[in-house]
Amino acid sequence: MPDQELKQRAESLLALHQAGNPVVLPTVWDAWSAKLAVDAGFAALTIGSHPLADSIGKEDGEVMSFDDVLTRVAQITSAVDVPISVDIESGYGESASRLINGLLQAGAVGLNIEDSVHKEGKRLRSSAEHAELVGALREAADESGVHVVVNARTDLFLRADGDESDRVDRAIARLTEAAAAGADSLYPVGRHEPETMRRLTSELPLPVNAIAIPDQDDPASFGPLGVGRISFGPFLQQALSGSARQMLQRWA
Repeated sequence: MPDQELKQRAESLLALHQAGNPVVLPTVWDAWSAKLAVDAGFAALTIGSHPLADSIGKEDGEVMSFDDVLTRVAQITSAVDVPISVDIESGYGESASRLINGLLQAGAVGLNIEDSVHKEGKRLRSSAEHAELVGALREAADESGVHVVVNARTDLFLRADGDESDRVDRAIARLTEAAAAGADSLYPVGRHEPETMRRLTSELPLPVNAIAIPDQDDPASFGPLGVGRISFGPFLQQALSGSARQMLQRWA
C-alpha cells in the first residue's frame, strides 16, 4: 500500500475520534467479518487479539506470534478499503520500530497497546514504563511518516488491580501519562457504571475508548457519557457464535 494512502487512512482514523460523538470500530478477526462490517456501513475497523486468536484455535495473550498476526492483518486490509487498527496486546516482546513497521507493511494504521506484559507472567507495567512504550511507538510512527493512531490501554479495571477506592484515580493518572507520551486515545478497558465513565471522559485529556456488547447495549447511550471511541472486544464474535450455535442445534 503506498505511503500516501496509509497517511490518508491514518488521518481519517484519527479524525473519527470525537468525544461525545464516538466512532464505532467493530472488532473483527478475518476478511469475512471485516467485509460484513464494512458492508453494514462502518468507516473503520479494529482487529481484536482475542477473536483473532479464537479464529485459528489459539488462546489470547500473545500465544500467536507477531508474524502470524501480521499475516492475518494483511488478509483483512486487502479485503476492505477502510482504516484498520490492530490490538497488538502488550507488544509481543518486539521493539517499537518493529511493531510500527510491521503494521504499516500489513496495511494497518492504528494500534491498541496494553499494560499487561503477557510474556513476563502478565505483570502490570508501571505507569512510567507504559508511557515510555507509548512514546517509543509515537517516535517510530513519526519516523515512518504516518501518524499511526495509538490507543493506550490500561488493564487496572480488568485485573481489579489494587484498592478499588483509588482505582479510578490511578487509571486517570496512568492514562494521562500515556497521553503526554504521544497516545491519541485512551482505553480504560472494562465495563463501567455511567458515573465512572463520565469521570473518566471528563478528566482524561484525550478521547476515551469504551467497550460495548453489540447485541445488548444501546448505541445512543455512549455519546452522552463523553465517549470518543467504541469497540466490541470479543463480544461481536461471541454474539454471532451464539446465534450460529442455536441455528446449528436445530439440525444436529
